[in-house]
Amino acid sequence: MPPIPSYPGVYVQEVPSGARPIAGAPTSVAAFLGTALQGPIDKAVRISRFSDYEHVFGGLSGDSELGYAVRQFFLNGGADAWVLRTEDAAPTAQRKGLRALREADFNLLCLPAVAHGGVLAEAASCCEERRAFLIVDAPGAATDPASMARAAAGAALPGSDHAAVYYPWVHVSDPLKNGAPRLAPPCGTIAGLYARTDGARGVWAAPSGTEARLAGVVSLAASLTDNEIGSLSPLGVNCLRTLPGHGPVCWGARTLQGASEYKYVPVRRLALFVEQSLRGGTQWAAFEPNDEPLWAQIRLNAGAFMHALFRQGAFQGGTPRDAYFVKCDGETTTQNDVDQGILNIVAGFAPLKPAEFVVIRIAQPAGRIQA
Repeated sequence: MPPIPSYPGVYVQEVPSGARPIAGAPTSVAAFLGTALQGPIDKAVRISRFSDYEHVFGGLSGDSELGYAVRQFFLNGGADAWVLRTEDAAPTAQRKGLRALREADFNLLCLPAVAHGGVLAEAASCCEERRAFLIVDAPGAATDPASMARAAAGAALPGSDHAAVYYPWVHVSDPLKNGAPRLAPPCGTIAGLYARTDGARGVWAAPSGTEARLAGVVSLAASLTDNEIGSLSPLGVNCLRTLPGHGPVCWGARTLQGASEYKYVPVRRLALFVEQSLRGGTQWAAFEPNDEPLWAQIRLNAGAFMHALFRQGAFQGGTPRDAYFVKCDGETTTQNDVDQGILNIVAGFAPLKPAEFVVIRIAQPAGRIQA
């Protein structure tokens, strides 16, 4: 009960509130791995502009795709990146670099021009573990749609819903050769496009279509017909094409797991965003009693976060009931979970059709003060 004032005046009473707003997690911090002219080896360095790369890693090198990919990332809207220099371009060095990169906090992973199946598989596994997304370059040997189709049907590309492949390579202006076109892998350009799309339209928007213009791209290494694009798309190949009046654009948004509920890039990345945001925004529960008052707070805060996304157009459905749900109660967190100090949160959202939910499950430590 609040104290009863004994004399006139202004009194301020602090009332505990269950509202703990959940902030959206970052979505477009990119990590790049490759060889460079200089700089530390197997140590991730964070940069916010291309001049940072030039200062630390020595700038562009005609013998490496890394610098060109980083440059394209910033040209296309990227603003935050990690760069890790490997000892050389051998698969052993690339695997070592991937392990060293685990110390960095990133959402997008780019291995410019890497086509080694084992390295790409390890990179995809790293992204699945780190809740990130891998942007894969088409194999350099895939110079026409038929060879790209064979590569997509083979075992070289990781069959992961945390990865997407882009074809063909692109020609970019090369400052080392007075602006002459240079053939380059597209991953840096696409990572920058992801970042630009996230900022302008939201992570739930597909980074493709007429708005998905590719800055800094002079031309594409292959010109694709509608039929060729139509044959590659079901294989999970995201095609780049040139449109009159728009220039080079990205014309696909599929992951490399066509049979998954996450077969579309924006669905996979939206799920990662929701998961990471809810996970980060509920860590405070670790030292709270794991009971109904805590569960009610979780429902309140997570529900407010999901409703804000609903109002921004992230989900399908005309009403909140058809667009999303949050569940945290005695059904999701059983007495056995309480005894083990575990809080379970279940959230779902409708990315494509109303009431057809993608479901996310999050387990958090809770109730440690009861130990």
